[in-house]
Amino acid sequence: MDKTYQPHAIETALYENWEAKGYFAPQGSGEPYTIMIPPPNVTGSLHMGHGFNNAIMDALIRFRRMQGRNTLWQPGTDHAGIATQMVVERQLGAQGIDRHDLGREKFLDKVWEWKAESGGNITRQIRRLGSSVDWSRERFTMDDGLSEAVKEAFVRLHEDGLIYRGKRLVNWDTKFHTAISDLEVESHDEKGHLWNLRYPLADGQKTAEGNDYLIVATTRPETMLGDAAVAVNPEDERYKALIGQYVELPLVGRRIPIIADDYCDPEFGTGCVKITPAHDFNDYEVGKRHNLPLINIFDQDAKVLAGAQIFNIDGSVNALLDASLPAEYAGLDRFEARKQIVAAFDALGLLQSIDDHALKVPKGDRSGTIIEPWLTDQWYVSTKPLAEKAIEVVENGEIQFVPKQYENMYFSWMRDIQDWCISRQLWWGHRIPAWYDQAGNVYVGRDEAEVRAKHNLGDIALRQDDDVLDTWFSSGLWTFSTLGWPEQTDFLKTHHPTDVLVTGFDIIFFWVARMIMLSTHLTKQIPFKTVYVHGLVRDGQGQKMSKSKGNVLDPLDIVDGIDLETLLAKRTSGMMQPKLAEKIAKQTKAEFPDGIASYGTDALRFTFCSLATTGRDVKFDMGRVEGYRNFCNKLWNAANFVIENTDGQDTGINGEDVDLSPVDRWIISALQRCEQDVTRHLDAFRFDLATQALYEFVWDEYCAWYLELVKPVLWDENAPLERQRGTRRTLVRVLEVILRLAHPFMPFISEEIWQRIKGQAGVSGDTLMLQPWPVANETRIDAAAEGDIEWVKQLMLGVRQIRGEMKISMAKRIDVILANTNAEDLRRLNDNAPLLNKLAKFESVKVLAAGEEAPMSATALVGDMQVLVPMAGLIDKEAELARLDKEIQRLEGEAKRVGGKLANEGFVAKAPAEVLEKERAKLAEAEQALANLVEQRGKIASL
Repeated sequence: MDKTYQPHAIETALYENWEAKGYFAPQGSGEPYTIMIPPPNVTGSLHMGHGFNNAIMDALIRFRRMQGRNTLWQPGTDHAGIATQMVVERQLGAQGIDRHDLGREKFLDKVWEWKAESGGNITRQIRRLGSSVDWSRERFTMDDGLSEAVKEAFVRLHEDGLIYRGKRLVNWDTKFHTAISDLEVESHDEKGHLWNLRYPLADGQKTAEGNDYLIVATTRPETMLGDAAVAVNPEDERYKALIGQYVELPLVGRRIPIIADDYCDPEFGTGCVKITPAHDFNDYEVGKRHNLPLINIFDQDAKVLAGAQIFNIDGSVNALLDASLPAEYAGLDRFEARKQIVAAFDALGLLQSIDDHALKVPKGDRSGTIIEPWLTDQWYVSTKPLAEKAIEVVENGEIQFVPKQYENMYFSWMRDIQDWCISRQLWWGHRIPAWYDQAGNVYVGRDEAEVRAKHNLGDIALRQDDDVLDTWFSSGLWTFSTLGWPEQTDFLKTHHPTDVLVTGFDIIFFWVARMIMLSTHLTKQIPFKTVYVHGLVRDGQGQKMSKSKGNVLDPLDIVDGIDLETLLAKRTSGMMQPKLAEKIAKQTKAEFPDGIASYGTDALRFTFCSLATTGRDVKFDMGRVEGYRNFCNKLWNAANFVIENTDGQDTGINGEDVDLSPVDRWIISALQRCEQDVTRHLDAFRFDLATQALYEFVWDEYCAWYLELVKPVLWDENAPLERQRGTRRTLVRVLEVILRLAHPFMPFISEEIWQRIKGQAGVSGDTLMLQPWPVANETRIDAAAEGDIEWVKQLMLGVRQIRGEMKISMAKRIDVILANTNAEDLRRLNDNAPLLNKLAKFESVKVLAAGEEAPMSATALVGDMQVLVPMAGLIDKEAELARLDKEIQRLEGEAKRVGGKLANEGFVAKAPAEVLEKERAKLAEAEQALANLVEQRGKIASL
């Protein structure tokens, strides 16, 4: 192998070979094990959340594949309705083309063209991360098969009375003219106002204070044109006498009732709240409780209508109320209407006051426009009946959440679930399989021919619904539609229910819950057995990564590296605010003055797994990536050492006699424990603990100790052949098992090394990923060997410590005295004398008799045994005393300086607590170091 580890020299070629040879396809003979990739948007590119998610899933799949399970990790992408349509519309807009100019069919042709050219970007990135998904089964939510599954699901749910069309409030995006989900709404903290408006009481009524009006506070005065009531708390003594009376709605002249509802907080404002059921979600719920009319005053652009649209709470038209609106506001944008309405209130003497008010403004995550609660006809799924079974399968343990506390979040949402709006006013997506006749009657079917035949419609004109389904509807069928449902395919029978869903907590309701509801109803099966919930990937300071903060990291930039100039361009491109771009550029230069180095895929994946503590957000630290790149280097260098000492050598793999030394038996024993730990932690989804166990064994035991302890045997020409053979066999076979344990986390480096050493290790096969997972052999756990080598290690560490403290060269041979020994110490000393003499550079070892006095020595402890290194003749006494005097003087000055600050009452009174704590720690550290040096000086002076 190359002397240095170069990930780019191996990663791409290895992945292409794996994929070409079909290693990712199901092929194990054991129990099926299936993971469905959460389908990323086809418009998207890889972000840190994807990288983290994929590292976890691939670790699970590679682990189970090596255990012989019949593994399927199925990939795919989501058509991402509004996001994809927006991308293509923007491209057409740059050419001066509007989608309406093209028409629906030609526009959809353009979307498919874009998908064919650019839509595969994210799948290329997934390959770059080494994800061993079965690309032969890649799915897209708009594939023919999945589209048929979507139609089938819609029709069945409709036939079961679980899908209906109704007029209700939705999140309306006034730019894209579509309903959007709560997940697509971002809440922005902004400074606004609270307008306090006077509503005159009708019929000569007066308040308890004698006023002939009520004061209502609102953050949206323009919606008062659609007010249906004024609400007060039923226990509010100020207004009890007015409940059931009326106010005259200013500007409109409509009489609206005063109602009592617990929704009102008597402590907020005046305790009176205007109720606008057609333009506020909370008001809509109040309206349902009191059977208030729904008075819609806006069109799809959120402009004021010439006449209101008035409906009953059940969605039927209300023809009894006057729909008139003031003509001067017709056609005005909602915010212009706000200005004029407030001015009109002021002119009429009805504007009580305007207060500053902090509020949360809902905006579309893609359009950036303020979302309007708007009353429209939409298709809904009746979720309460579906939720009952979905709750049951989690309660009875058929589906388990890891960590378990997320079940509480799930139950909370599901027990208060609202009906799900599944229609979207877009062109890109699954068109709703419903048709209308000229009278407005609606017919649902898999296609128009079925509708005509089922309802005996003959050749009357039918029009298909223009809306498409919410993307979450098709992705809610993901675990079974991708396997061929509604056909009972072999893959569906074998791989459903799937085993694990790996996801973030933020979509437990939007996706996880809906998959459970749809699967349990449509297939009568759970969609998966375990939901592994991970946290969000945050930056090194714990902040959420976002483009506006300029702290976004692209995982492939960490894998491949990126220079500062390109990184700056990526982080600031498209920013309209020069000051923000300048701030982000400054932060980036401070964090990455030389850009980002290339760390390779394995280092990044190992970092992700090491940070995967159950359920917690991940604070991503580039220092850890660097540390695990060093780990890759350590493993690579260890492999080179093994190859140098086993290539062409007799490793005892052909049945020759071998003699295992205590060191060999110790590392074999430690390996069994490592195998147990890694397996146990992977079974429990503790990727952090699994990687820790592997790291500590490889770095601390195999590399730091074993490779050193075997050198005397390997390099001693007089060592017995059987002993050398045993050591070589242990050396390479332990490494081979390490590579199998590492493969789920670091697939590239483990495969590359394994291909090079498999012959010496006596194993065969085309790829490491299909090798058996290591299973610990408890008969190879050797507590005696572990105890002996731990004793050797502690003795050598004690001597190293003495050398370091006394500035004795590691190459210099030294005399060692052992005191307070027992029979076990003496046996271990005798058994390992050649090893200690060679590696610890012992000139001689003397065991001190009971009562015998030792010369002045530096001391270390190994259990109760004292390790003494006589100082005489080892150091330049005068030079060392001079050095110590200089250091003692420096520490005395430091202790005096810090102690003076802490003795200053003014400083102590004004300094923050954390500063005082830091200064006290400094003083304690200086005093302790000073005491140690004074003691050391005394020892040397007495020589």
